[in-house]
Amino acid sequence: MRSSARFRVSVVSKVKGHAQLKPLVLPPLARPDGMTTHDYAFNRLRQAIMVGAFRPGTSVTIRGLAEALESSPTPVREALRQLTSIGALQFLENRRIVVPHITPARFEELISLRIALESHAARRAVAHLSERQIAQIAAVDDSIETEIRAGDKVAALIANQAFHRLIYMANPDPVAMPLIESVWLQLGPILGIAMEHVTELYVIDRHREAIDALRRRDEDAVADAIAADIREGIGGFDQQAVARLLRLAA
Repeated sequence: MRSSARFRVSVVSKVKGHAQLKPLVLPPLARPDGMTTHDYAFNRLRQAIMVGAFRPGTSVTIRGLAEALESSPTPVREALRQLTSIGALQFLENRRIVVPHITPARFEELISLRIALESHAARRAVAHLSERQIAQIAAVDDSIETEIRAGDKVAALIANQAFHRLIYMANPDPVAMPLIESVWLQLGPILGIAMEHVTELYVIDRHREAIDALRRRDEDAVADAIAADIREGIGGFDQQAVARLLRLAA
């Protein structure tokens, strides 16, 4: 069950060269019984980055995060250490903690990797999906549209990831899933910006194509729809489209 509370955390932005504190809303995340404070801090911050709650260049403070998570600084500090070790955050020489900017070359590499991993995962999941599971996937897809119409891009991204995860996790041996989530984490700040412009960037409903292909048990068509969804979700994978999206993130 998802927590209904949204906590505010201080982040640093720059306006005309001056650093200013402003509140940021962290997406809700349920805390299962028995989860340690450290694990909750890590998972909550990981989800926030993965769904674009932090823009590239955002600077966060340990104290602000600890207050938002109602935690002591120690588990937050350890969560930040883990997140920097996997490339989701960056420690600068002046001890600032920032969401890193992404170069065009790195962005293209991550999108290419995402297409390869998720096309493979979708293909391998097809044989294991029941009609009931496909109906659940279709219902999640409907919820994405609802969140987009409501203007809640974070909820839309959470639902979008749930759509993909439900497909890939149908495979009894979903070994690609941790790799896929690692790529989502590194792309999260940019994908959040893409979701803000989704009605401009995304024209053809590739999710519906994927659902139709799942019902036909057509592995090739499912993989093709997922690959097209990834490319078109960022407005295209040509050099011009990539440059446009990264300008929006600047």
